[in-house]
Amino acid sequence: MEGPPRLSLKELADGAADAGLLDGDGTVDTPLMAVALDDGDTATLRSAVRRARASERLLIGLLPGGDPATELVRALDLTLAPPGTDAGREAVTVDDPEAALAGLHQAVTRNPLASLVLRDVLRTTETMPVPAALDVESYAYSTLLGGPEFARWLGERAPRPLPPMVKDPVLVARDDPGTLRITLNRPERRNAYGRQLRDALVDALRIALLDQGIDQVVLDATGPAFCSGGDLDEFGTAPDLVTAHLVRTRGGAGRLLHRLAERTQAHLHGPCVGAGIELPAFAGTVTARPGSTFRLPEVSMGLIPGAGGTVSIPRRIGRWRTLHLALTGAPIDVPTARSWGLIDHS
Repeated sequence: MEGPPRLSLKELADGAADAGLLDGDGTVDTPLMAVALDDGDTATLRSAVRRARASERLLIGLLPGGDPATELVRALDLTLAPPGTDAGREAVTVDDPEAALAGLHQAVTRNPLASLVLRDVLRTTETMPVPAALDVESYAYSTLLGGPEFARWLGERAPRPLPPMVKDPVLVARDDPGTLRITLNRPERRNAYGRQLRDALVDALRIALLDQGIDQVVLDATGPAFCSGGDLDEFGTAPDLVTAHLVRTRGGAGRLLHRLAERTQAHLHGPCVGAGIELPAFAGTVTARPGSTFRLPEVSMGLIPGAGGTVSIPRRIGRWRTLHLALTGAPIDVPTARSWGLIDHS
């Protein structure tokens, strides 16, 4: 597969990324372009920033080293930087920027609709109030549920039975009069965020909101994984896309965790996938055991993070690194998560 088109700073400034995004039959044409962040005069830089902010394509900067033009790096969707470069949270430092760019291009080419929708959601919701931003995420998620990329992913999976019912998918206990401990308790499914666990978690969080005597909420989990993300055996089973939106937003845990953020500590361990990091990222304090990993796989399924991750995670690490996590689907370890600010302690 050929790599993405590459633009110089001057070519970006002159409008080389501005051609129509869709071809005659509505197919996405060239969803991603790379931009070499070489030197340019002030007028060229200003024009490049303006073009980057208005672009309909994913624009990935390639930083050769040295001090980046901060305003331009912020205007791009992501910048790849070599080791030893301090480009802030707008960039991801990688050992081989060319290989990293090739991986991003492959992921975007495989699922251009999900990739572009994610990019737009991250840009749109960056400064929105959290409840409104969660609605935007969910509207986009429901749109992609009806799209061809998710249909392809779903069609590649064999039909699976729904998860069996269990008695206590979430355990709730008062550690002391002021502390409510909420423990995810489906270790046999790696605490997948399915209907039963979600509803039980929401009920527990509502207790914390209603009981003014609770001044601390501790969120943890049993088993080898804190949470393996949405229960894949339930994907594609919503009765309709509108109901799915309302369940995600009004019946989901993200809004409640945001309201409880100042009182909530999340203690993570093992794989934290999809919702398994999207939800705890709302907490005021996030601690992870050594060996924990964090991953956002949804774009590979033709979707975007849908449990609040386009809202909670960028508010910790920025939209640029969130995009990188979601496009690559690759895990990051505890030291990386801590240096980025995704977790607070380990």
